[in-house]
Amino acid sequence: MIINRFVQLWEDILHIFSKYGKVYLNGIFNTLVLSTTATIIGCVIGFICGVIDAVPIRENDPAWKKVLLRIVKALVRIYVEFFRGTPMILQAVFIFYGLPYFTMNKVQFTNIWTVSILVVSINTGAYMAESVRGGIFSVDPGQTEGALAIGMTHFQTMMKVVLPQAARNIMPQIGNNFIVNIKDTSVMFIIGFSDFFSVHKMVSGAIFTYFPSATIEMVGYLILTLLFSAILRWAERKMDGSSSYELVKADHHLARSGDYNRAIHYGEHYRNGNDPERKG
Repeated sequence: MIINRFVQLWEDILHIFSKYGKVYLNGIFNTLVLSTTATIIGCVIGFICGVIDAVPIRENDPAWKKVLLRIVKALVRIYVEFFRGTPMILQAVFIFYGLPYFTMNKVQFTNIWTVSILVVSINTGAYMAESVRGGIFSVDPGQTEGALAIGMTHFQTMMKVVLPQAARNIMPQIGNNFIVNIKDTSVMFIIGFSDFFSVHKMVSGAIFTYFPSATIEMVGYLILTLLFSAILRWAERKMDGSSSYELVKADHHLARSGDYNRAIHYGEHYRNGNDPERKG
């Protein structure tokens, strides 16, 4: 009996996909474009907010600088806490419907793509801000102190010393946010965005095959997340570099003394109090 139901499910899936396959693929394409674009923009927002949040307020800073930093940090904190503390679906509703509401329909979004990218980007940016801040603080403070000691400014230290290392530390979180966005962009159907999930609602409403269509959605999302998880793990390994290193055989500092083995030979003679180059 159960086997028959699985056979029937497979036949229903084939029937649905033969009829609406292009629509499903178009939904997948829209989901990937939205999640990729929003993740990139969100990372930029997160890096900016994370760096601002990590800027220290020193005792010897001018009063105007202290006040400005505290105001900017407070605004960043409000932004982060608000967008991390509320569901994305409600953020989409408030942004999409709130603007016409407060302007008596004089100002409103006419492009669903624009508002969808905006909502997912600022939501991602709020999460990335905390990840970037944590990544910055995970870098050894001695490196920051060393960079400042040789005359580098705070901006130069961040761009050339801290952020390159922090970027590697938070790479798993960037990948995680991208995977989450692939799934969470499904809430954009609330404002009419045509993504992978919205296709399921359209198909199941048209031919009343809710579970087979949901199965297609489940398998589709799983394939996407597994595929991009593998790609992101590969990228992380590439950033780590090789795990094995060979001893350098050629050193410019030893050029006058010959090759590496010859340099070792000289070293042994020197330790014994002899100079192989001197005669008599």
